[in-house]
Amino acid sequence: MGIISKLLRKNTSPARLAGFALSNFIGLLIVAGAVMFYIDARGIWDDDDSFVNTDFLVINKKVTSASILGDRDATRFSANDITALQAQPWVRRVGEFSSSDFRVYASVSQGGRGMETALFFESVPDSFVDVPGSDWRFEPGQNIVPVMIPKDYLALYNFGFAGSAGLPQLSEQLLTGIPLKLYMRSEDGGRSMSMEGRIVGFSNRLNTVLVPDSFMQYANSRLGDDSEIAPSRLIIDVSSPGDVAIAEYLSDHGLEVAGDKSGSSAAYLLKVVIGIVVSVGILITLLSVFVLMLSISLLMEKNRSVIHRLLMLGAPLREVAAPYSRMILVGCVVAWILSIVSLVILRSFYSVALEGLGVSSGGLVWSIVIGSLLALAVIVVNILAVRRKVKAAWGLKMKNA
Repeated sequence: MGIISKLLRKNTSPARLAGFALSNFIGLLIVAGAVMFYIDARGIWDDDDSFVNTDFLVINKKVTSASILGDRDATRFSANDITALQAQPWVRRVGEFSSSDFRVYASVSQGGRGMETALFFESVPDSFVDVPGSDWRFEPGQNIVPVMIPKDYLALYNFGFAGSAGLPQLSEQLLTGIPLKLYMRSEDGGRSMSMEGRIVGFSNRLNTVLVPDSFMQYANSRLGDDSEIAPSRLIIDVSSPGDVAIAEYLSDHGLEVAGDKSGSSAAYLLKVVIGIVVSVGILITLLSVFVLMLSISLLMEKNRSVIHRLLMLGAPLREVAAPYSRMILVGCVVAWILSIVSLVILRSFYSVALEGLGVSSGGLVWSIVIGSLLALAVIVVNILAVRRKVKAAWGLKMKNA
């Protein structure tokens, strides 16, 4: 085995192998580095709202003169509007907001002091709300209603209303443990029911008081007037919230997006840039594979007579291919080790800044996994190419024999 290896490696060009290792290293570093940075940096634009799915938009129609004059249908979505929206390529699914068709009053008390206010309820399909099923569920006969409120409401109470009214400030943890007394009655006042509300989450994304869709249907059937009202707001699960095609469609159809979506545009731009960088890295990696295959082919061509004689003497195909396979393996392993070291150094430059923004960086593991798979693919492709060439030489030997 040692003699075979020495015979087949005597015409090896270290410069070509070094060129392969260098190009492979650059390609792996670009791909893995782009993946690492994307995973680490996307938390800057991701909301810390874990209760609502992230890739969605809440839209409504713009208020026009017709709606100002009392035509509420001007701001509602018809069945044709929803069908046209669902047909867009960037739309995964569309959910309708359901509004309470009754009056809602809520009160809360703490330390001998209390507060009462009029409220409104809305609901969306439960698939858009990421709350454990046991916490976001209502069944007829149940006396506790899960409620989700915007974080802005709590901030307005703590820093606006509480100080002027002499009331204590409330934290999220404290408020989730305080029961809400809910009183609901029909518009004519003839029907009513009292229940207890329990706050299960605070949302940055939905600027509304949210209840389970099952409760909304139950309460509207008990206290509403049984009239079907077209939705005035829709929640859309989209493939890329910052896609320019979405903005163009909304502008052309007189629709508005609730909330600040500048972060979505930035995240979309980040995806585009990372996609370009990854494509360049993959291209360089493919070029490195081509360089290695060309180098191995030239080397095997120079050793053609040696390979032919070894096969004529009965040397196994695996032993003849082994020296070239080892060169491929060593070159890829060296390139990947250098890539890992470079990734750690690269990450050290921006990890402190990301942590200062409150973002937990965890992309290194994924970049190592993806880079390892890419390096493994390069090794497998090249080793298979070497074995194919050795088999071709074996076939030539058998033909000559």
